[in-house]
Amino acid sequence: MTMPLRKAIRNVCLLKHEASSVLRSTNLTGKVICCAIIFGYLLSFSEAAVKSLTFSPAYLFSPYFRIWTVVTHWMIEFHLYEVVAHFFIVHFCDKLIEPLWGKLKIVTFFALVNIAVAIIGTIIYACLYMLTLNLDYLFEIHMHGLSAYVASVMVAVKQIMPDNIVVKTPAGKIMNRNIPLCVLLVSILFWIVGLLEHTYPVMYGIGMLVSWIYLRFYQQHSNGTRGDLADNFSFASFFPTVLQPPISVFSNLLFRCLVSVKICKKPIRKYDIGAPSSIAIRLPGMDAQDAERRRQIALKALGERLGKQEPSWKQSKSPVPEISPQEDYNQTIPLEPKQEELNLPAGSVKLTIE
Repeated sequence: MTMPLRKAIRNVCLLKHEASSVLRSTNLTGKVICCAIIFGYLLSFSEAAVKSLTFSPAYLFSPYFRIWTVVTHWMIEFHLYEVVAHFFIVHFCDKLIEPLWGKLKIVTFFALVNIAVAIIGTIIYACLYMLTLNLDYLFEIHMHGLSAYVASVMVAVKQIMPDNIVVKTPAGKIMNRNIPLCVLLVSILFWIVGLLEHTYPVMYGIGMLVSWIYLRFYQQHSNGTRGDLADNFSFASFFPTVLQPPISVFSNLLFRCLVSVKICKKPIRKYDIGAPSSIAIRLPGMDAQDAERRRQIALKALGERLGKQEPSWKQSKSPVPEISPQEDYNQTIPLEPKQEELNLPAGSVKLTIE
């Protein structure tokens, strides 16, 4: 038995074990995606199947017209560890995001991200070809896998629970809002050392940008609004605090330009004069779930701040001198008798009471 065949059999056994454990606790949408990944991984051992199902920019146009690769490229995976990692990402999305959004929005989100990756990837590699005149950017690029969907899930988790702590390190805390950029940097590092193809960080970066644009401006909410204009979901919030001011200036300038050419719309703020407070402002994306999420975040921050501050009565409490029983006995002050006179009518006896 040859070594590649042994390796394939061992990988299939491991894949069967991981897939069975994930599929048992996953809903229908997740099961379909996981089964498609398994099927694509098995097809990855066939070179003809890889060329037919993965996406290459040149094969999208004449004379090939492999348009179906726009919707099939995400199934193909070459490495078993990527398959296992994507299983857990799909399971995580199934348990956390789908109960909040629903199956239809999850399927729409999944399709939008993967189709947008193929279209934007074609534009990027076409530009690289025009700059370098290297035909490999058109014919030898095979975009595949769920890296774009992984990025979109990370962005959605940042939107839902931005301040949840993932890891505590001596250098600081890593929260959900830091995960998308951290994974992008790690994927670039893995590409440099040869553990990932260069298409992985490219697809991840495109998926991260597309999912943020969709969730920020276009996602339909139950209250009729679109997008999420919260400050903790701005484009600058993906970056470290030190880099946020210059990035915020650039992103705001770009947004104004897009508004001027009518690609984006200005945020609509609704003022409710009949609210309990004097003026209530409602931003797009501020439905009941978002309001409750932000209320919990504010309460948590307030609780942490109050926990760090020592109560004022503990700070101002002065020490009480201790007095021994003997000193207390010696310092006892005897009471002097008081005399009170009772004024009685004329002819009565005047009494003095001690």
